[in-house]
Amino acid sequence: MRLSDHEQAMLAGEMGPVRQIALQHQIKVGDFFGAADFVPVTQAHIMSDTESLGEAGVAWLERLASHSAAERRVCIPTITDPRGTDFSKAALLKQAVWMLDLEQRAIDALVRLGVMMTDTCINYQTVLAATRAEHVAFGDTGVVIYSNSVGGARSNFEGGPSALAAGLTGRTPRYGYHLDGQRQATLRVRTDWTPTTLNEWGALGGVIGRLAGNYWAVPVVEGIERAPGSDELKHFGAAMASFGSIALFHMLGVTPEAARLQDVAGADIPQVRVGRADALALQSSYRGDDKVDVVVFSGPQLSLIELAALADLCDGRHFTIPVLAVTSPQIKPDADRMGLTERIEGAGGTVLAGMCFYQSYAREIAEANGWKSLVTNSAKMVNILGGYGYRPMLASMEECVEAGCTGRLA
Repeated sequence: MRLSDHEQAMLAGEMGPVRQIALQHQIKVGDFFGAADFVPVTQAHIMSDTESLGEAGVAWLERLASHSAAERRVCIPTITDPRGTDFSKAALLKQAVWMLDLEQRAIDALVRLGVMMTDTCINYQTVLAATRAEHVAFGDTGVVIYSNSVGGARSNFEGGPSALAAGLTGRTPRYGYHLDGQRQATLRVRTDWTPTTLNEWGALGGVIGRLAGNYWAVPVVEGIERAPGSDELKHFGAAMASFGSIALFHMLGVTPEAARLQDVAGADIPQVRVGRADALALQSSYRGDDKVDVVVFSGPQLSLIELAALADLCDGRHFTIPVLAVTSPQIKPDADRMGLTERIEGAGGTVLAGMCFYQSYAREIAEANGWKSLVTNSAKMVNILGGYGYRPMLASMEECVEAGCTGRLA
């Protein structure tokens, strides 16, 4: 890779061993992907839950954090993805003490590195949305696909060490979705159906993700009859990323790079048609025994608008099984102040902040609580949780609330 004088100095250790380690890592990534050089980035977003890090990963963070303040601190705004717990609700989830101890060690190390503990996968709704053509180094797949597609920003999926390295060096290898050519559509998806609920948007995203099928695929979607809202695009993109590893989609007349089809697609790319039947087939594939052990709203974290909709459905209801609603630390105080938390918890639900259900030792808490059947309105969640031993089911928010009251999915 071509290195600037500044990068050569970092590589030589002139700015301390932490930045040297970071740049060495980034050069290996850049060489692997054929990057010619680095591109400056303005933000970084780190996946750093301790279920993924483990003891070895946390110890690595602690070693980096043991250096002097001048050497170890990030040089651009660097934020975190959800944590592995909400400490205030850990006992309710029956998380073990060792999990919490490992979490606290990771948090302490990240703080010493200068990382902002935002603990959110919806930073584009809560912290600072990346803008069109802004080069960033984001980790969470839902964050990347939303920022690339809806915001028009430029990021690859950055692994945790790579995102932290970007925070320390202020740059990332210039490959993939940082390049103009990689952002052209490779698949034309035509639909005659516009979803109305978040689970439907997620199901449609999941169908398109499966069809596209790989990280370098870029679908362009046409036929959507109205501009979707932020939460709808959030669920649509998160599911597409989960089912197909997609990092960028275009929606004709909606997303910023696709005002016209010719802006993003040539005439010779493959075409497919999808519709309501395809999305309903995906949803019905996640329906089994109608008994429900737990209801979870998470993955992505809920916006304030989603929490308000959930609170409206909770009024006058009484849950007979656990109902968990997960939001960001930025939104939770507003939900408290506006009485949304009180209304949800008054029905017997629980509002958690700063965590993600499937990054919080989901298998272990299922075993500790006796949970097997889970219902959610997140298509991303049902795609992931089968791997954690659950029988996940996909339904609307209204159906999820009803299941919380009856213990069954109608």
